[in-house]
This record gives sequence, structure tokens and C-alpha cells, in this order.
Amino acid sequence: MSVSTDQTVVLGFQRARLVAKKILAKAQNAGNGAVFRRSIGRPELKFLDPFLVLDDFAISPPAGFPDHPHRGFESVTYVLQGGISYQDFAGHKGTIHKGEVQWATVGRGIVHSEMPAGEGPNLGLQLWINLSSKDKLIEPSYQELSSKDIPIVEKDGVHVKIIAGEAMGVHSPVNTRTPTMYLDFTLKPNAQYHQTIEESWNAFVYIIEGEGVFSIPNSEASEAHHILVLGPGDGLSVWNKSSSPLRFVLVGGKPLNEPVVQHGFYVMNTQDEIDEAIEDYKYSKNGFERLDI
Repeated sequence: MSVSTDQTVVLGFQRARLVAKKILAKAQNAGNGAVFRRSIGRPELKFLDPFLVLDDFAISPPAGFPDHPHRGFESVTYVLQGGISYQDFAGHKGTIHKGEVQWATVGRGIVHSEMPAGEGPNLGLQLWINLSSKDKLIEPSYQELSSKDIPIVEKDGVHVKIIAGEAMGVHSPVNTRTPTMYLDFTLKPNAQYHQTIEESWNAFVYIIEGEGVFSIPNSEASEAHHILVLGPGDGLSVWNKSSSPLRFVLVGGKPLNEPVVQHGFYVMNTQDEIDEAIEDYKYSKNGFERLDI
């Protein structure tokens, strides 16, 4: 939807993104104290280039993720409540707590565990971001962001945590291999906000709490646990017309426009590369050598 010249000055963009698809991420019981709501990586939304998976999780002991391998993408874990402890086969370990982020570029391969740090429930979001073919076999690396490392800006009833990208003129320190924006917004009742988004990027909203009106002011409100896939444009408008706070993440990324072949925890460009990943893990080679240590 195009906006007038006067509106462009106020909003900061020329073409508002409309909601192209709306999906409710229903709770799925994974057993032993784990509940998931998957919004990307499901039949209705298998892939949103460059995004592979988005899980809204709640885990309590004895649930968790024992040692498992990854190759070919970035995994971003954002804790909303409680904590998640992690350890990989290179001895890298730690715990991220409420409001903290681990941005893991798994590259050519890691094997790690992710377990609840307390009795729970431990709540969070995990996003998988695809890597381009030239980056799929780079050395693994981690960026761990404590609460004090993540910029926060508040203005006119809008609170935003800038995990990646930029909002209100403030930039995140995170280095993203695949160009990505990741913003956590909370709007007080009657607040509104207008955020620019790179026009060539794909983008979505995931609502954590409350309900909000997105894209155009007279559209139907969307409630918690819905993902809103955004159509073309260079910005998004949102209004909180309810009597309770609205919290959501706005995520955007530059599409890679490359073939995607996924097998469990491996994401490559061809089936041959998937077969190689399976063999490398089986025989502890080409990135998985530390399995024998």
C-alpha cells in the first residue's frame, strides 16, 4: 500500500507492507515437559527465505536437547523466561538467561546440547537462518549477548530491544552472516509505531503477548502465537488498540535465492551435500573431528 508524501515524512517509508499470510502456531506437546509452537518449518510455511525454522518453546526438566549435530546455518536462541544451558564438543559452554541471546553460526559443523537451566518453565524463541553456499562450511562461531549488550530504546509508549539491525536510529552490535533484522517490540495501550524494512528483504511478525493491528489501522487485530508474513514494501505500521501491552518480534532478512535441502539438523544446497554431512558426522571428519576427543 503506497503512502502520500506527507505520510512518508511521518512514517519513514513509502510503501507499507501488508499481511500476506497469517498462521496460528498451535502448541504441540513434545513430552517430558516440552511444548513447542512452530510457525516456520511447518506444512503451511515450510520456508521463508532465508528463515528455516521459528520455534516458540517452553521446556522444563527432564526435557531438553541432548547432544545433536548441526551444519549449514545460524541458530539464534532468545530466552524470554528462565534460562538455557549449552555445551558443545569443543568445550564451549555457558548459560543464557531471560533477555539474553546466543547467535550461533554453526557453519561446517558443531555438536552441542541445549538444556533447561532451571525447573521452569524456561521460555524462548529459536530461529534458524540459512547461510549462503559460500558460508555453509565456515568455521563455527558464537556471539553471546547479555542483557546489557542489547540496545534498548523507549519512546512514546514503544519499547524496543534491538537484537540485530536498527530501530529508532540505534544499531545492534551483532554481526550477521546473512543480513538480518531482529527487533523485540513492546507497545503500551494506545501506542503506535512505524518501522522501516529493507525493501528487498523477506519479513515477518511473531506475536508473543497481547493483540495488535498491523499494516493498516482498520485491519483485524492479530493475537498471540500468530505469525504474520509480510508482503512487499519498505515499512510496517502497528497499533496497540487494546487495554493490555502488545509484545512481538519483527524479523527480516535478505533472501539467498539458493536451493534448500534439509535433513534434520543439516541444511545444505544439494542432496549430495546432505549425504556428505551425514557421513562426516558418522566418521567424525570434516568439521566433526572433535567427536573422537
